[in-house]
Amino acid sequence: MAASKPGSKPRATPKPGSRSKPKGSGTRAKPKTAARSSGRKPPTNRRKRGGGGGGNGRGPRNPVLRFFWNLLRWPLILLWRISWRLGAVSAAIILICAGYIAATLPPVDDLVDGRARGSVTMQDVNGQTFAWRGDQFAGMITSEQASENLRNAIVATEDRRYYGHFGVSPRGIASAIRINLSEGRGPLSGHGGSTITQQTAKLLCLGEPYDPTQWKNESAYEADCRETTLWRKAKEAVYAMGMEMRYSKAEILTIYMNRVYLGEGARGFEAASQRYFGKSARDVTPAEAAMLAGLLKAPTRYAPTNNLARSQDRANVIVGLMEREDYLTAAQADNARAHPAQLSEAAQDKSGGYFADWLMSSAPDFLTRQNADVVFDTTLDPRIQKAAEEALAHVFDTKVREGSDAQAAIVVMSADGAVRGMVGGRDLEGGGVFNRATQALRQTGSSFKPFVYATALELGWSWNDVVQDTPLTLNIPGSGPWTPENYDHKFRGPVTLVEALEHSLNIPAVRVAEAAGLDNVRQVAEGFGIWHDLAPGPALALGASEATLVEMVGAYAGILNGGSSVEPYGMTRVTLQGDNEPLATTESGIGERVIREDAARELIYMMRQVVTNGTGRRAGLDNVEIAGKTGTTQAARDAWFIGFSADYVTGVWMGYDNNTPLTGVTGSGLPAEIFHETMVRVQDGLEPRPLPMIHPQPAQGRDMAGDSNGGGGTRSNPVEQVGNVIERALRDIFGLN
Repeated sequence: MAASKPGSKPRATPKPGSRSKPKGSGTRAKPKTAARSSGRKPPTNRRKRGGGGGGNGRGPRNPVLRFFWNLLRWPLILLWRISWRLGAVSAAIILICAGYIAATLPPVDDLVDGRARGSVTMQDVNGQTFAWRGDQFAGMITSEQASENLRNAIVATEDRRYYGHFGVSPRGIASAIRINLSEGRGPLSGHGGSTITQQTAKLLCLGEPYDPTQWKNESAYEADCRETTLWRKAKEAVYAMGMEMRYSKAEILTIYMNRVYLGEGARGFEAASQRYFGKSARDVTPAEAAMLAGLLKAPTRYAPTNNLARSQDRANVIVGLMEREDYLTAAQADNARAHPAQLSEAAQDKSGGYFADWLMSSAPDFLTRQNADVVFDTTLDPRIQKAAEEALAHVFDTKVREGSDAQAAIVVMSADGAVRGMVGGRDLEGGGVFNRATQALRQTGSSFKPFVYATALELGWSWNDVVQDTPLTLNIPGSGPWTPENYDHKFRGPVTLVEALEHSLNIPAVRVAEAAGLDNVRQVAEGFGIWHDLAPGPALALGASEATLVEMVGAYAGILNGGSSVEPYGMTRVTLQGDNEPLATTESGIGERVIREDAARELIYMMRQVVTNGTGRRAGLDNVEIAGKTGTTQAARDAWFIGFSADYVTGVWMGYDNNTPLTGVTGSGLPAEIFHETMVRVQDGLEPRPLPMIHPQPAQGRDMAGDSNGGGGTRSNPVEQVGNVIERALRDIFGLN
């Protein structure tokens, strides 16, 4: 036995039959791999992502793919490094530009009214508004002041993400481009994807105000503002971001709500609400708000005054959008659809369009073309206007063949020239269309004859003086012989002036005009307001000259008022909106005297006989004295009846715009009937008054040659007092010795 080392612990001796264990372990130790001992993960045979697989993971194993990979790798890396740097620089530039725009934007109050000119509001004799001209702005209303229904309708319709974007909506633009391309349009044509902020930027024309010295007109300026090129859209986006930096969402919506055009000349939702519903935008219901918001797509097409049903259908679409965005409950939406918005009574009444157009064209420019908003108090009487419209519609509906293109016009006027009603064509609404009452120059025909007899009466002739209705031929210098004929091609021999007028005889009218002097007849006609190129020859007496209906009615008003000229007028007072101090006033259109009052009273008596015994019988009223005169031009291209009661003068013209002859129509027919229907309605409720005319006793007349028509002497001839020259001329004309 070996001895142990000094100081060491004695080793234990195993017991017989026992197995020895490895040193340092009471259990069998598991072998450790090199990986575990080193702390690394074991290698796997799994391929790395990126295709191809490579021993080093830097490219595909396939030699061809590896070639292209190596070829493109560094350019792509270079492009990426350049792109993100350029993007960062561009973003910085955009932010700087937007910040500059934000710093230069004015206060909100300075941007709400973007009109280049002011508006004209017209009120009738009752003080009720019946027409607007120019762009109407009813004053600023903030988005907070407007009805919540209206705010929600606008956002749901135009920009559902309005409160969440920074002025530009990439999702909206991408969606709009996709829709445009799918519908076969260009990417920027049709749907624009513009946010409300971008639309407001466009309304502001990116801050460029209208300069009349730079632009041909306002339409050219607005067309440029609406341009949709890619560069313009980019500038619009930057401007929109600048607005978002400068203004709150509520302020941007305020600008938008006040500047946007909504049809019928209404600029802004306040003006549109007043125009269509007669109430403030503060008070609109969900149905009304939906109708107003629906106008944004196409203001003229969806204007409820143009087509109410179409506007209501569009509003139902908006109600659905409001319901989708949870601005309306299902019950509220159903109620809005069941009770669609309706026009106010004033908006439904489309009367007075022709009158308004005439007033705008005849008023001085300084009243109609200034930057301020003005109010016209006018002479239009809505009761009389409605009477004229109903009369015209009634006659054409009941007595004119269906499909006829014949036109007609009516003017009703007071004796001082105040126009009370005007219809310029069968399109009763008028407004922006051809006005046959004021713009159509037409031959006057026999409706001119009262001015021939007015001249004779002014020279001293009498209603019962005699003139010859016998064949007549005159030698017209430069034209040769001219032989006038009566309408029925008959001759009646000696007739009185009143008989000649009541039966509208042509030959006596020519004889009287020649006897009184054609220059004198022209002077009287011009004095009464008929001045358009009066015919130089004797055909003047038969209405060969042209005039407008409003001029002819004004001339007849001069007869009714006792012989003084009148200037037809429609405006009584002009004020700035919100101001009571008048800029201009008109109290009467009466001008200088043309003929003596006695001559006018005698002429009215003669014209009264036209209605009671002559060609104008269809124009008469049962309980109201009416005087007037028919007129039919050559080949029946124009037919007239102009007449009056003691209260009003009414003129009717009928014809074709292209001068086609009327078939079976003369002034004694349909025009007289239109006059009758008009005056029945105009005089309804008025106390009948007698005409200011003479009431002569049967008296013996005299032949204008000086021969008695019944023996027993002659009346003194006032013409002889003028001089023997006129007497000799009369004898020569009538072929007397």
